Amino acid sequence: MRLSDLADLTFTYPDVGATAGTLPAAGYHHVQAAAQIGSGRTRFDTAADAVLRWGMQRGVGMRVEATTVTAAAGTDLLGRLGPVQVPCRVVYVVDEPDRRGFAYGTLPGHPESGEELFCVRYDPATDAVYAEISAFSRPALWWSRLGAPVARVAQRVISRRYLHAV
Repeated sequence: MRLSDLADLTFTYPDVGATAGTLPAAGYHHVQAAAQIGSGRTRFDTAADAVLRWGMQRGVGMRVEATTVTAAAGTDLLGRLGPVQVPCRVVYVVDEPDRRGFAYGTLPGHPESGEELFCVRYDPATDAVYAEISAFSRPALWWSRLGAPVARVAQRVISRRYLHAV
């Protein structure tokens, strides 16, 4: 699969944009994780820039090809974790004074079906900076269905690595 092959593909799940609110329950596995990654507005700005430039993905060893340098709604992304391809499209971007990031959803060929939000948050009351992940997914390919228990463990490990990547 090549990056250019993603342009005409549609999302593999009906709940597009759900990471912005209540995660859908029926049939999905959820991941919600957060970790303090520092403090101060400068740390927040640096981490936000890294997140929007695929820093969490690259930080877990994913090779990233994308149609834009920074995340933007509609950006196609073809990630590779070893031999596994993970085609995705950015659903929305979070650009608030104290919260920045993006969510992407899966496209055909991704081993999972669902959406993941990657963001950083600044708490002005405590000066703390947090990395946050929110996701819902279910197996999409025959081999990911067979290996679902292993995939869940791998997803939790990768989510923790995402948090520390920035």
